[in-house]
Formats: sequence, C-alpha cells, structure tokens
Amino acid sequence: MRLSTLILGLALSALIASSGFAATYKTPEALLEALYSFDTDKADDDGPSPYSAFFSDHLNEMLQADIDNTPDGEVGAIDFDPVIAGQDGKASNVEIGEPILLDDRAELEVQFRNGEEVTLYYTLVKEHGGWKVEDIADQQGEQPWSLSALLSETQ
Repeated sequence: MRLSTLILGLALSALIASSGFAATYKTPEALLEALYSFDTDKADDDGPSPYSAFFSDHLNEMLQADIDNTPDGEVGAIDFDPVIAGQDGKASNVEIGEPILLDDRAELEVQFRNGEEVTLYYTLVKEHGGWKVEDIADQQGEQPWSLSALLSETQ
C-alpha cells in the first residue's frame, strides 16, 4: 500500500511539474513580472512559442497557424522575440505600468532597456482563471508592429 502511494505521489509531482499545469496569474502585473523573469531555456518545446504558457489560447493558435503555414527552412511572420522587441539581448530595468481594466481585458505598458529604451503595449485577457497575453505591440520607431497584425497578415 505504501509503495502505491509513493508511486502515485511521484506521478502527481511529475504532472504538476509539467507545463500542462501552467501557473495562474491573478493580476496583470503578476503575469508580466513572471513573463519578464522567465528563462526561455526552460520553455516547453511543444508550444508554438517559448512564452506559450503566458499567452492566450487565441494568440497561441495564431502562432501555431503561422508555424503550420510556413514552409520548412523559412522564417515565419515573427522573426524576433516580441517580449524583448528584438532578436538578441535581455530586458533590464523592467517597469510595469498600471493596468487599465475593461471587464476581462487589461491594457498596460511595459518599459525596459534592451540596448535602448523600449516601451511595449500589452493587451491581456482573463482566461482559465487568470490573466494571459492576448497581444503585444511596439507603437514607436520607424516600423510599429503588433503580434496580432503580423500574424494576421500571413493567414
């Protein structure tokens, strides 16, 4: 009886440790703090993005569709890391703004340094009991972008 309890406990621990049991973020700020402290080297390889655990179902579906529609050997619509607004580097001095809450949606700014000052605009949705990223946008510079617009252009 003790052996079966031990095996059951180990199996349950393995399940909880897997990405299938993603954390639930009760506030927009908690989600973005976790996102900006996340080590992408520890990401689940099965998702369409290293940040899939933080992204909404809709955003993950759009990213997966982009992967599915991109021929082998070619780069899809997103050829950079949208969380750091670049291909290389790391976000430092991260400042998360106050969210504007609209029912089950939130909008807020995140400012950081990645070689230069960057301001990203996040749209979040409440999903599965917590907050998830629905869109990220950079509205500054010569080439403003949003993930949803880049992904919509290729579908």
